[in-house]
Amino acid sequence: MKRKISDGFLQFLTGLSSFLAVAVLAGLFYYIFSEGVSTINWNMLRGDYWSVSKIVAFDEAANQPGSYPRPQGLDESVAWSEKWGVGFVDVVSHEKEELVLIEMVAEDSPLRSAYDTSAGASQGQSVDMTTGLQVEKLDYTDAQGKANFTGMLRSATAAEVAETLDQQAAHLTSIFVKTPGGGIRGSLITTAYLIVVSLLIALPIGIASAVYLTEMAQKNKMNSLIRTGIETLTGVPSIVYGLMGVSVLFPITALMGATTTNIMLGALTMAIILLPTIIRSTEEALLVVPKGLRDASLSLGASQTQTIFKITLPCAMPGILSGVLLSIGRVVGESAALIYTMGTFINDSPGLLKQGTSLAVHIWSIMSGEQPNYELACAISIIILVFVLILNIAVKLLTRRLQKSWH
Repeated sequence: MKRKISDGFLQFLTGLSSFLAVAVLAGLFYYIFSEGVSTINWNMLRGDYWSVSKIVAFDEAANQPGSYPRPQGLDESVAWSEKWGVGFVDVVSHEKEELVLIEMVAEDSPLRSAYDTSAGASQGQSVDMTTGLQVEKLDYTDAQGKANFTGMLRSATAAEVAETLDQQAAHLTSIFVKTPGGGIRGSLITTAYLIVVSLLIALPIGIASAVYLTEMAQKNKMNSLIRTGIETLTGVPSIVYGLMGVSVLFPITALMGATTTNIMLGALTMAIILLPTIIRSTEEALLVVPKGLRDASLSLGASQTQTIFKITLPCAMPGILSGVLLSIGRVVGESAALIYTMGTFINDSPGLLKQGTSLAVHIWSIMSGEQPNYELACAISIIILVFVLILNIAVKLLTRRLQKSWH
């Protein structure tokens, strides 16, 4: 009776712990998806984070109002100016800002003659008034020659901008427009750079080290000390690796031409962080391979090297792929070490010797400001979760296919 009560209590604790773990994970996923799923769109994935501002003017010969009937099939939400042939729409950005965007411009509209008046290399060049430009300020003069303006700086809606153009504007002076911002294209590219470069460095070294320790190294104090050191490195906080990267590895990237923290420095640091994980997972995969396969290969005249590369490693490939999966997940989720080695500047045009932010560091960057953007942070978190899920499925399918081909 006493044993039955004890077993029942232990089973209750086990069930309660499992329930609490599932409830916490479910609550976390619910919050992330409820806050971030509405923010995800194609423009966010392919767009730049930083907006580009331009002040455009128009060719005087073409800068005359006309008659531009509303195009057939144009969505009712678009406010159309029949006098200037341009449509505006109200949107709420994924950063929860109310914007007025240009939705459509007629083929023969005066806005097609726009050119850049901003100082810089693009001054005087034509500007394509395409869909998606934010209308910050639209300067015009009325029939009496009086200057005025409308747009987002006056808190005008799309309908108010179109109505002002039709009723008051006799001549367009200039338009202050901005390209949409808040995109994560640069961070996606940076994350891809990190994954590829760090794995290219860490995988060969890690797998070779595991093969040596498992298949070739003799049992002695030195090899035991090496194994202990590898296990110890697994528990070192990543921020320590970040400090090591800045102080020890930066001179290596400086020889390549880098003058500041950069993506290559972050990749080198991540390669060192990944080594213990890859070595341990490869060792475990090699130890699972039956000893009889090795003995059979050696008895047929194969050398130890041939046995390792033609028998042992192929059989251990599913376990090695699991280690690769863990490594990629670590790269995608790492932030502390990368803050030191790559910086926190969100770069829309990243390069190996330039600064950049991974997806995780991007979340840290937008959440560390005076006005944290929870919606965008949750949206990036969803992208990370989906990426890891797809990666898991791909590795499992590949593992199953490899196992079928070898058996």
